[in-house]
Amino acid sequence: MISQDTAALIGAQINRELYSGYFYLGLSAQAEIANLKGAASWFMAKHSEEMAHAMKMYRYLLDQDAPLRLETIAAPPPESGSVLQMFEATLAHEREVTSAINDLVDHALSEKDHATGIFLHWFVTEQIEEEATVNDILGRLRLFGEKSEGLLMIDNELGQKAKQMAQSAAVDSAAGAG
Repeated sequence: MISQDTAALIGAQINRELYSGYFYLGLSAQAEIANLKGAASWFMAKHSEEMAHAMKMYRYLLDQDAPLRLETIAAPPPESGSVLQMFEATLAHEREVTSAINDLVDHALSEKDHATGIFLHWFVTEQIEEEATVNDILGRLRLFGEKSEGLLMIDNELGQKAKQMAQSAAVDSAAGAG
């Protein structure tokens, strides 16, 4: 059975995941304004992904008959600057999320809450993928800089990745609907 402390910590993580969605929504708008449609689509796909993460935790708490308290979601930064700065902010943000997930796992293990530990394993794996993806994008942005040809190429790739993310989310959603 999940403890009230663990439920409260997962509730705080739900807030972080909702903030992540809001953070990516803000970055999507910034990219859209900069006419970077691919980056805007990628950030929008990240928004949807983060909302799904929050809902996964929400459902877990309800399935555990645990108390759930929703908190105010902070506003994301109004502007992040260049596309390189947007992805640097993204990596810093994902590292914060990874740290918070790791703290949750440590807490669950300290309470010998195996069900929550197993549940959180998916998020640990997800964070490895998240950071690796953003590191790859950053590497390409640093290689090409803000040169228009390189930026156009990366923007097109991000648009394609966004489509793949949306297709993957649709498959995951259909699998969970059964």
